[in-house]
Amino acid sequence: MTTALERLNQFTDWFIPEDIACDRENRKQARMFLYSHIFGPFIGNTVPLALYLFDPTPGYDIAVLAASITAFWIYPFVLRAFGGYKVLAVISVQNLIFSILWSCYFHGGVTSPTLPWVLTIPLLAFFYVGPSPKMRTIVLSQFLLSLITFYFLYRNSPNDVGGISLGATQALGLVSTTAASLYVTMMALFYANALASQVELEGEMREHQITAAELRQATEDAQNAGAAKSDFLAKMSHELRTPLNAVIGYSEILLEDAVDENDANSVADLRKIHSAGHYLLKLVNEVLDLSKIEAGKMELFVEAADCGALLRKVASSFEDAARERGNRIVVELAEPLGTLFTDAAKLSQALSQILDNAIKFSSQGVVTLAASCGEAGQGRELTIQVRDTGQGIGKEKFANLFEQFSVVGDTSETKYGGTGLGLALAKKLCNLLRGEIDVASEIGVGSCFTIRIPMNAKDQPPAAPDATDVEAELAKAEAGIGQLQAVAKASKPAVSRDAPKLRKGGAANA
Repeated sequence: MTTALERLNQFTDWFIPEDIACDRENRKQARMFLYSHIFGPFIGNTVPLALYLFDPTPGYDIAVLAASITAFWIYPFVLRAFGGYKVLAVISVQNLIFSILWSCYFHGGVTSPTLPWVLTIPLLAFFYVGPSPKMRTIVLSQFLLSLITFYFLYRNSPNDVGGISLGATQALGLVSTTAASLYVTMMALFYANALASQVELEGEMREHQITAAELRQATEDAQNAGAAKSDFLAKMSHELRTPLNAVIGYSEILLEDAVDENDANSVADLRKIHSAGHYLLKLVNEVLDLSKIEAGKMELFVEAADCGALLRKVASSFEDAARERGNRIVVELAEPLGTLFTDAAKLSQALSQILDNAIKFSSQGVVTLAASCGEAGQGRELTIQVRDTGQGIGKEKFANLFEQFSVVGDTSETKYGGTGLGLALAKKLCNLLRGEIDVASEIGVGSCFTIRIPMNAKDQPPAAPDATDVEAELAKAEAGIGQLQAVAKASKPAVSRDAPKLRKGGAANA
């Protein structure tokens, strides 16, 4: 619920020009100025009203005094129409000085009952002009000059026309002092409220600064945790690759032996082991690549590659997988595509993830790999599209489609399998190649993934190589794997003789 003071501030702010309202300190001074000029005439006009009632023969001096006090209501409208706050403040102070000294000149001089109003002049000067030394000097100078002029005129031509009695003079003094006290109290309350609002605002700002510092610390902690996670995943991925390559290598040896011996039951089981090993190795490699990209340690090797040959090679590597699901792969290349300067291995990896996804979510359909090149903002650009006739993706899924561990839905995950790493890795690889990837899809019709990368990246600086402990472990692990495979090949006959025969259902029971 809006308080009365808030409604009053909204009313006074209507008179404040935009160039003043945008500055907090200037807005506070303008509000004090408007409070004084809106409510001041109500209190100030009690003096000429009292003079009119107490003086048996009121003259023009009372009318001039009432007019000069009432004129303060004009200032807010002048401020809104023309601005010029500082000039108006100086004129307003001079108007107040005139009203007070005019009343004193005609009614008692230095002993006038209206003399207490003089104390409001420096107070208002402080409220109006704020901490500006120049403005304070101007206001105090005009006040002193007005006092000197008043004293000179009163000494040389006194004009005390008041004809009121002593009792009326005392009553006038009481009215004048009470009105001046009310006026000062009103302005002090407004100023105190302004100070309280400023203190409250400063307190909120301090709280926001504390919150911002906590958020920065939390962000730093999150970044450190993310770096630790990436480092852990990279190291663990390498630790997993060594035994997996051993499983794949030995299963391949056993599979060859089983084929040579025409052991159909063992062949089926060993192929499942071999396939599962390759799938798990692919998953570990994806986790490793993602962790390296997130850690900023993935290297780029820009080289020249025949664009058409590269795309056909990637498509041909998925023909068997597509055939198993009843799909066929169609390659549509706009000739000639020319030479591509990029990291061909990274591009092939990203495209492989998209093709694998398209084949996995399609059955008895067509997966089309299309490519063309054209001009873009940064030069020639290669556009690759992978279209499928699969189940399609709802538009509400697009936002999270390229997030890690995100799949289309629980039903799709159960039916088609997947961890949600492939598309995330494809997007990160495309971004690493200074490209982008997007998707268009319709439920029941199919999906179209589009990759756009620059054709010529040889002038762009690749990611700086970083000989890290993770990569040292990779070289060490791969060397160990090579030695293990060499030993396995050398000992192939012994392994085939000593390996236990796998019977039908043995893999399931194990």
